[in-house]
Amino acid sequence: MNGVGIMLCKTMLAAALLVTVPALAQQPKPLAHGDAAVGKQLAERDCVACHVRRFGDATTIYTRADRKVRTPEQLLAQVQFCNVDLKAGYFPEEEEHVAAYLNLQYYKFKP
Repeated sequence: MNGVGIMLCKTMLAAALLVTVPALAQQPKPLAHGDAAVGKQLAERDCVACHVRRFGDATTIYTRADRKVRTPEQLLAQVQFCNVDLKAGYFPEEEEHVAAYLNLQYYKFKP
């Protein structure tokens, strides 16, 4: 690649960053729009029975010392995985409600 090509690549990269970085900064944080009260109803209806069936106790998965979920993003991703695994049919906002409830009740991540 010659000097002009390198300059063009750098210019294109800079332009892409100017568009991408502000867009990322404007993304709402996970759980920002979650309603924990709605999430509690969904979790009690769907999550508890599954966790009892799989682990013997519905809360152990949230309170164990070696839990894998360590960020709000991971919590939301886990709820999304469970939604698919259970075929619960939650909409994205319902997934966020469940994650908001679990955060309030067990995880205590900062918003």
